[in-house]
Amino acid sequence: MNLLSRYIITQFIRNFLVVTVAFVAIYILVDFFEKIDKFMETGQSIWLVLQFFILSIPFIIDMLGPVLILLAGVISLGVLSHNNELTAMMAGGIHLRTIINPILIGALLLTMLFLAMAQWVLPKTVSTTNTIWYENVKGMVPLGIYRNGRYYYKGKEGFYSFVRPWPKRNVFLDFSYSSWNPEHKLETLVSSKSAEWTSKNGWLLKKGQIQRNINPNDFHTTLFTEQNFSFPESPQFFFVPKHQSAELSLTQLFQAMFKQDSESKTVIAQTNFYSRLSYTLLGIPLLFMGLPMLMLSYRKWGKDLSVAIPVSCGMAFVAWGIWGALQSLAKAGYLSPLIAAVLIHIFFGFTGFVFLHKQST
Repeated sequence: MNLLSRYIITQFIRNFLVVTVAFVAIYILVDFFEKIDKFMETGQSIWLVLQFFILSIPFIIDMLGPVLILLAGVISLGVLSHNNELTAMMAGGIHLRTIINPILIGALLLTMLFLAMAQWVLPKTVSTTNTIWYENVKGMVPLGIYRNGRYYYKGKEGFYSFVRPWPKRNVFLDFSYSSWNPEHKLETLVSSKSAEWTSKNGWLLKKGQIQRNINPNDFHTTLFTEQNFSFPESPQFFFVPKHQSAELSLTQLFQAMFKQDSESKTVIAQTNFYSRLSYTLLGIPLLFMGLPMLMLSYRKWGKDLSVAIPVSCGMAFVAWGIWGALQSLAKAGYLSPLIAAVLIHIFFGFTGFVFLHKQST
């Protein structure tokens, strides 16, 4: 590697570290003020608080990784252009492609580092932070299991079973709640076509029945069209860690694709693996798109990073939104998980490559 390439890569890595420290600091600061009250209410130690936020750093870097690579590349090329170093290099006969190649090599090295982090670091750190936040602080534990399309949860006084087609809504289908006596015999079974929970009215069940044990061999059944119930638990009790898939390494996500017992769960497992891989690799196509956009913005608005950086961030958030929409379509079965994972890379990578080629000719 010649002196020029080492110089550009050094600038790229330095800018990446500066951007990373800035973004991680802002993220942790906001997260700290949002969560510190919960830590204080439950009387957690300062060491546990520090452990939580320190171990959150790998997840934050992984989540912001593509944007950090994009900004580091844009700032590096922008500073070279702002200091007239880029003009001097090109005037000296150095091709633009030669100048950009070290930045792309640096982005590739960082992407490989992110892949290694997703394999060996994130599963441990995310698992620990989930345990601290959900179990130590919020007092919640994952009591449920998922079998054949249904969820099963053990509450304080009984068992819940239901289908939950909309994870972000508190609406449940084929709902049932059963309570048992100390001898492990069924006392009451409440079942309904649908159930809805609101913080104001509690549980509202529709089109169901109540079966109560009258004697060891007989049950009394009562039908209802719509009725409110005061079950001990709310849907918050049906706990699944927000970033549970991040607790699995890349190899575990890959192996999970071949261990599912239904087509729908296989599709979800495939989406989890391909989306994790796709998101980690997203920084390179974003950089391909961001560098020519920087050159275009410099030609139109002058050598001012105050324009180039917001434009790059806007492009990154657009890509973020498209990527998320594609993954949602894949999980719903409307799109192949593999196609959903590579489509945005092909579009941004190819478009950026064409723009770079035009800029360098």
